[in-house]
Amino acid sequence: MTGYTMLRNGGVGNGGQPWVLRWSSRIRLTWLSFTLFIILVFFPLIAHYYLTTIDDADDAGKRIFGPRTGNELCEVKHVQDLCRIRESVSEELLQLEAKRQELNSEIAKLNLKIEACKKSIENAKQDLLQLKNVISQTEHSYKELMAQNQPKLSLPIRLLPDKDDATFPLPKSNRNCRLHNCFDYSRCPLTSGFPVYVYNSDDYPFGSSLDPLIKQAFEATVRTNVYVTENANIACVYIVLAGEMQEPVMPKPTELEQQLHSLPYWRTDGHNHLIINLSRKSETQNFLYNISTGRAMVAQSTFYDAQYRPGFDIVVSPLVHAMSEPNFLEIPPQVPVKRKYLFSFQGEKIESLRSSLQEVRSFEEEIEGNAPADYDDRIITTLKAVQDSKLDFVLVEFTCKNQPKASLPTEWALCGERDDRLELLKLSTFALIITPGDTRLVISAGCTMRLFEALEVGAIPVVLGEQVQLPYNDVIRWNEAALIIPKPRITEVHFLLRSISDNDLLAMRRQGRFLWETYFSTSDNVFSTVLAVIRTRIQIPAAPIREEPSVEIPHRSGKAAGTDPNMADNGDLDLGPVETEPPYASPKYLRNFTLTAMDIYRNWNSAPGPFHLFPYTPFDPVLPSEAKFLGSGTGFRPIGGGAGGSGKEFQAALGGNVPREQFTVVMLTYEREEVLMNSLERLNGLPYLNKVVVVWNSPKLPSEDLLWPDIGVPIMVVRTEKNSLNNRFLPWDEIETEAILSIDDDAHLRHDEIMFGFRVWREARDRIVGFPGRYHAWDIPHQSWLYNSNYSCELSMVLTGAAFFHKYYAYLYSYVMPQAIRDMVDEYINCEDIAMNFLVSHLTRKPPIKEGGKALGKPWESHEDHGNLG
Repeated sequence: MTGYTMLRNGGVGNGGQPWVLRWSSRIRLTWLSFTLFIILVFFPLIAHYYLTTIDDADDAGKRIFGPRTGNELCEVKHVQDLCRIRESVSEELLQLEAKRQELNSEIAKLNLKIEACKKSIENAKQDLLQLKNVISQTEHSYKELMAQNQPKLSLPIRLLPDKDDATFPLPKSNRNCRLHNCFDYSRCPLTSGFPVYVYNSDDYPFGSSLDPLIKQAFEATVRTNVYVTENANIACVYIVLAGEMQEPVMPKPTELEQQLHSLPYWRTDGHNHLIINLSRKSETQNFLYNISTGRAMVAQSTFYDAQYRPGFDIVVSPLVHAMSEPNFLEIPPQVPVKRKYLFSFQGEKIESLRSSLQEVRSFEEEIEGNAPADYDDRIITTLKAVQDSKLDFVLVEFTCKNQPKASLPTEWALCGERDDRLELLKLSTFALIITPGDTRLVISAGCTMRLFEALEVGAIPVVLGEQVQLPYNDVIRWNEAALIIPKPRITEVHFLLRSISDNDLLAMRRQGRFLWETYFSTSDNVFSTVLAVIRTRIQIPAAPIREEPSVEIPHRSGKAAGTDPNMADNGDLDLGPVETEPPYASPKYLRNFTLTAMDIYRNWNSAPGPFHLFPYTPFDPVLPSEAKFLGSGTGFRPIGGGAGGSGKEFQAALGGNVPREQFTVVMLTYEREEVLMNSLERLNGLPYLNKVVVVWNSPKLPSEDLLWPDIGVPIMVVRTEKNSLNNRFLPWDEIETEAILSIDDDAHLRHDEIMFGFRVWREARDRIVGFPGRYHAWDIPHQSWLYNSNYSCELSMVLTGAAFFHKYYAYLYSYVMPQAIRDMVDEYINCEDIAMNFLVSHLTRKPPIKEGGKALGKPWESHEDHGNLG
């Protein structure tokens, strides 16, 4: 047992031999491992050292492991074949590379030819499509011409009357004279142009009795009038100035009648004659009352009922500003609407004035008793009661502080001087005008003077007496500018005046201001208005407004315009039409004679008045959408032939309820030739472009060697008389379209933006449609006008450096708008776009429309601008 334990524990003795064996085996394994380590680690290191240092010997021939040259390798027999193969392969690779480059060059040339062929095919397709469209348009136009119910008329030949006219019987009484029985229409054909012959008053005895100021003012306006002719044989109307006369040297009625009848073209009865009696005072004499004027028309400010012939005689306004222009800076603004006094009246009735200034009976007593013989007593009592009630501030005075002006019997005389009366009216919302108590006096110079002064300063006239005949009442709608109230309603006047809203008050004040400026303010306006009344009555259109003659600057064209990639990139929109119409002008003067038949009141009661005939206006009536498909389709190009559509169908036609048309680009420039050429090149290929009118605003002509781009439409370079920003809006005769795109020479507009603006303008022809917006408003803290050029959502104007507008507004800006505004533009060399925006909004009472997009490199949102400017 013990021995077994010792063997188990490794004891010596008989069991010690296995332990020695185990140690010997361990020693052998350790030695073997060490030997392998030496062989595997040190031997490679020694070999590496030997191999790297054995070639350092000086004798190159003794090197065994060093690199050898190609020739040395080739000397080796078994390597020579490999060298030959390598050289052969290298040569073949060089040949293949040369062939590859040659093939690549040929492929590139072929690709260019393919692209050129593709472009040629596309151009051929476009040319074919345009040719098809031209054929289609020609067929369409031919069908339209064949289907027209009436042919287009050329300009008629001017017809002039004969020297001798046939006589026709007089009416039973001169009181019964009307146009149909006292006017010779044969002397005034519709195409005669309305020639007017004016007698020289110095050639006749009564001429020495005329007021010198009125005579001088009349002669000055006659010299500039377009209708006046020196050939009496072709005249339609003969005019003689017979007043205002000076009392000390005024001829007797019989003498004046004899002098009138002895006029060389009186022709026994005075037909087609007009006797003008102008007044610049409130007490003008009615010296023609007892004179036989035969068939001659009479124009004056005072008429009795037995003397006035409605539709034949003319009530004219007084000639206050005989030889001077009114000072528009002294005219008060139209806002605030309500002024200090609700109404005012100052006057004194010299004759038939009852004791109403003292204590009189109440209206209740008068109503219970007999009606008063004179309504003026009731008027005085009522107005004094309103003043005493102090419900509103009113000012009524029935006795003049100083000596009243001379007046006719039963007429309310004016008080004080003109300047004092104007100061009171400037503080009055309404101005009362009490007609004469004698109802036989249908109008008096005193009433017309009160009407003139009220309209001048913006006090709304309230005329008491419905029997009154106001100036030019057969063509002017006086109810739009004045209140005409029967005298029996005097007790309700206060209630009526308080019930009128501010909106209506401002509308009436604006209309009154228009009537005063257009028909009353100057001697030229008065004379032109008298002629316009006669011309309107006999249905002869006005003289055409003049075009601005274009003095073209010769220039060379021929430089092919490229395509600007920025201009060709239309983004998500593709609004350009497929068809390319040849340049054609907008039809002119299509409504010459319909204006005198159906638009009389609109012409007379809206700006600019009846004095000019325009070739077209943005207010011409349009057909309803179904009319162009049912008999009136001449010139229309509905989208998809009437079926509508998008994409190609939308591009192929302009659509809308007006016939097809084009637009003209007007570009103002000043000695920036390179910038100008770039802008012109960007117009290449622009659809519906008629021509480009470049307004050369510099006295220095463009370079003679300058080569202008060929953009497919004519480029007209016009020379200006002076450097003025107003030249941008001159109605050049080279502009043959209604639509004008006014752009600066550095404006960047893409074609899709221009086309979108053109389409929008066609649906809003009376407004400015453009891109850059501005905002103006009254700055309350600083009590001045604020002009904001920052981009905001509230806008009130669109700059005309990139905008569409109608040529009609170019006529108004250049020939009708007050010269003082154009002078201010020249003084500041700025603000012409503000003036145009104010003009259009003043006429239309509408704001401009701003188009959204990225035009001119600026992001603008698309919306309709807010607010009116006028």
